[in-house]
Amino acid sequence: MSAPEVYNISQGPITGHAFNADRTQVAVSLNSNDVQILSRSGNDWNTTETLAEHDKIITSIDWAPNSNRIVTSSQDRNAYVWQQTPDPQTGRTIWKPTLVLLRINRAATFVRWSPFEDKFAVASGARAIAICSFDPDNDWWVSRLLKKPIRSTVLTVDWHPNNVLLAAGSADMKARVFSAYIKDVDKRPAGSVWGEKLPFNTICGEYTSPSGGWVHAVGFSPSGDVLAFASHDSTISIVYPGGPAIYTIRSNSLPYVTLTWTAEEALVAAGHDCQPVLFTGNASGWKAAGSLDDTSAPKSAGGARSGFGGASPVGRLNSAAFNTFRNADSRGLGSPGGANSGGSGDTELFTVHQNTITSVRPYEGGPGAVTKVSTSGVDGKLVIWNVSPVGALTAKLNAVRIQ
Repeated sequence: MSAPEVYNISQGPITGHAFNADRTQVAVSLNSNDVQILSRSGNDWNTTETLAEHDKIITSIDWAPNSNRIVTSSQDRNAYVWQQTPDPQTGRTIWKPTLVLLRINRAATFVRWSPFEDKFAVASGARAIAICSFDPDNDWWVSRLLKKPIRSTVLTVDWHPNNVLLAAGSADMKARVFSAYIKDVDKRPAGSVWGEKLPFNTICGEYTSPSGGWVHAVGFSPSGDVLAFASHDSTISIVYPGGPAIYTIRSNSLPYVTLTWTAEEALVAAGHDCQPVLFTGNASGWKAAGSLDDTSAPKSAGGARSGFGGASPVGRLNSAAFNTFRNADSRGLGSPGGANSGGSGDTELFTVHQNTITSVRPYEGGPGAVTKVSTSGVDGKLVIWNVSPVGALTAKLNAVRIQ
């Protein structure tokens, strides 16, 4: 398997990232109220535009590949749609924001364009999801709210390929599938495993986190017939509504907070364990195939390996500092800050990402045939991973079991 492409974008956290259609530009939020548009120049990414309109930290970004529009959500309870238009004064192309009427009284937490790019969904802390569509008569974006039976903050959403169904995960420990059908916008959808009649706010499925953890990530398979969600109890759940069957993959590593499907029988999840993990399976069962990262040695700032050995497969436990404390506790060896504690590199993890991965997204390949994914995280890195072929994965997760 080829080595991942690693880019050090920022010294601080990357809240979210989204690439344009040809992958020559990427929009990132560096834990601030601005969006930076970065353009690729050789092996570097340079800031070419700054989108400044929000008052508080931006929580999520999505870039529509066909219409070339960017949507952002923020803790200021607003969302903006950004579109390139000529500046009447200078004539140069600028990103013009359009305010969205969300009608929420808490922070907007997550946003995603629909597959047809004619509407988008905004999750919020107001126990509601705003389904936004464009009103040409008034030249603005209006919203309708999905509310019942959501009981807490909505943390994530994902669209079904039919442009109507919407999956949502929330802090009430539930993953749900809603109908977001809007009469004047959508064509009547064909029946599916999720139901036949789909008026707005119909609950097509509701699933509880296996051990009662927040649902951090949800995702429909490329066909839309399978749902996956990741919970704070360190589980990945795969739902087959036509079965019906639910497969739960439990691990004793740290929780996953983001996931994306790469094929109908494969998905990649990542989170607090600092490494993306590939899961494979079908209606007969699911398993963890391995990590996309090589955790056999710690990574230096440039991505090369250092001279450490004996790695544990769990990324966050791979620091020499942890081993120093463990040896001092169990064997009376070494002393924190003493001669045996090593240098500043002792706290380096054996993973490419040195902190939580907050976002994983498809990078190359179409739906159902994704060959590369991109990740960003709290360490300020943007990494592009090769997810094929599956047989090249060498890492093993001994603690993963299927129930």
